[in-house]
Amino acid sequence: MTSDQALEVTIIGAGHGGKAMAADLAVRGFATRLFNRTFEHIETIAIRKGIEITFEDGRRGFGRLGCTTSDMAEAITGVPLIMVVVPASAHRDIALTVAPHLQDGQVIVLNPGRTGGAFEFRQVLRETGCTADVTIAEAETFLFASRSEGPAEAHIFRRKNTLPLAALPATRTRAVLDILQEIYPQFIATKNILYTSLNNMGAIFHPALTLLNAGWIEATSGDFEFYIDGVTPSIGRVLERLDRERVTVATAMGIRAQTAQEWLARAYSAHGETLQGAIHANPGYRGITAPRTLHHRYIFEDVPYSLVPIAELGHRFGVDVVGMEALIQLASILHGTDYRHRGRTLKRMGLDGLSVTEITRLVETGEMEGAI
Repeated sequence: MTSDQALEVTIIGAGHGGKAMAADLAVRGFATRLFNRTFEHIETIAIRKGIEITFEDGRRGFGRLGCTTSDMAEAITGVPLIMVVVPASAHRDIALTVAPHLQDGQVIVLNPGRTGGAFEFRQVLRETGCTADVTIAEAETFLFASRSEGPAEAHIFRRKNTLPLAALPATRTRAVLDILQEIYPQFIATKNILYTSLNNMGAIFHPALTLLNAGWIEATSGDFEFYIDGVTPSIGRVLERLDRERVTVATAMGIRAQTAQEWLARAYSAHGETLQGAIHANPGYRGITAPRTLHHRYIFEDVPYSLVPIAELGHRFGVDVVGMEALIQLASILHGTDYRHRGRTLKRMGLDGLSVTEITRLVETGEMEGAI
């Protein structure tokens, strides 16, 4: 595909995922812009005008970017597709920053939304008085297992086979997919954003593995394989308990969520008798080391923006979420932060007091007086 045929895309965020996606798109001929709020973090990329990328099969390439900037207007003006690749803790700030510059017809995809990301993003745009007719969508998780390996280098370890996505409202999902198919045919439609939010596997894997391996992380600075060495039989049983709670919350909302084992089979063709076995059977997890520090997005992102909103929905609809609450409390103690208070609550998502029927109508049609 040549650049004159290609869709122009802006990547917001130059972390592990953002750099990998920007380089991948640029290598494949797509006109790509990269935004990061701190220019010093992307200065080397700007000087070199691109990113070196190592692919999962060992191939290497150089993705030449059309624009590398910390100026949001420069980053998104006239670009039809905006891929937000930042921790969920930054979604609110990104929404505030893009709001004055958005134009009718633009599509914003949260990669991923974690739980309730599209709700919160849309709420912020409305609070700022943004009148642009834009579409917000969220992916269930991130497309790659990837890492940043230097100031202008990235490595993609594995791509998921398929990746569910939904727009808010669901009536716009097909239009979003029509655009995304040009760059990533792995994106597929799911019914609505309740499915992307409640099939959030980061909520199950990331906080528990980090918190329950805290001693090992601090002692070794993360020098072990996170998903292989870090998932012992006991920790695997904790993950299974958390997963049951998530699936039960979804059931209470009329949704048949995937189990973690079903997700691993679909996304990575990884199978096992237990969740631990399925994780160990995933070659995409091999070589991924643990976080070097406990000050990591697996806690400060996934606890308040994945576990808290699922637990909130559990309390709202009568589901026992004692496992999730235990991790929320443990993380709050470890970081000295009230993640329950700081997290993505029903109020911040515009769902406070709504029934299952009202929430379902909202995600399907966008109609709910006073919701978001």
